Amino acid sequence: MAQINCTQVSEFILVGRTDRQELNIALFVIFLSTYLFTVVGHLSLMLVIRADARLNTPMYFFLSNLAFVDFCYSSVITPKMLGNSLYKQSVISFNAHAAQLGCFLAFMRAKCLLLASMTYDRYVANCNPLLYMIVMSPRICIQLVAVPYSYSFLVALFHAILTFHLSYCHSNVVNHFYCDDTPLLRLTRSDTRSKQLWIFACAGIMFISSLLVVFVSYMYIISAILRMCSAEGRRKAFSTCGSHMLVVTIFCGTLIFMYLQPSSYHSLDTDKMASGFYTVIIPMLNPLIYSLRNKEVKDALKKAIIYRNQAFVFMKLRK
Repeated sequence: MAQINCTQVSEFILVGRTDRQELNIALFVIFLSTYLFTVVGHLSLMLVIRADARLNTPMYFFLSNLAFVDFCYSSVITPKMLGNSLYKQSVISFNAHAAQLGCFLAFMRAKCLLLASMTYDRYVANCNPLLYMIVMSPRICIQLVAVPYSYSFLVALFHAILTFHLSYCHSNVVNHFYCDDTPLLRLTRSDTRSKQLWIFACAGIMFISSLLVVFVSYMYIISAILRMCSAEGRRKAFSTCGSHMLVVTIFCGTLIFMYLQPSSYHSLDTDKMASGFYTVIIPMLNPLIYSLRNKEVKDALKKAIIYRNQAFVFMKLRK
């Protein structure tokens, strides 16, 4: 087949938002408020875990990393989306588009794998409590965090390279509010079958392996919890594991809906709604889920607020 000569586009135009100005303003206010709450919530959670000695345990080490990943992958998308909503035309350069796609995929995958690591932590805590601090040593905890980060960034880099080595020379209008694979692949005239197969295979392997770890681990966890003699111990264990299971269900359920369905069933309008949910709303929910359902985190937050107020009053009195 003869090669088609064309000039590669240098920028993309994002048209995923609504054309109604009043609705666009309302969405801007909602997303800005949600993002500010997300930033404050995750940074507060990370600072409290780091500052409170009672929270220097493997479980909270994983939780602080989860908060960091949530903060990062929300920050990759939301600020640019908010900035674009202030202009009539949302334009992003080719290189910035590639960087946003790569970072988003990296942090999204890292979160999925971190949730699996957290499940293993809960399995050891409930099924082998006497050996918990030995099994979950600092070295093992670092490995359980480093492997998801490394794997996710390598796979995301390969994804981005494959996507942006395709030919984009006929249209640069992306029907989405951020850089995602599905709407981008509809613009290229190149053969995308290998790329789509790679997306489906990587997503399927990651999701299935992560969910398998979660499912098998929780079968043992629930069995161990039901064997506990103390009702208070069972309540505390179910509360801690319930927060994690709620986060896993919401996040992985949305991603399965997004990425593990055939391309012929994809509706871009439905995808945009689901994307807005897991890029903007879900990161905001996680600090609420873990803080409202966790007594130790709530006590640490109250302690931090009281200490801050006392320090403020002391400084005022000194003046």
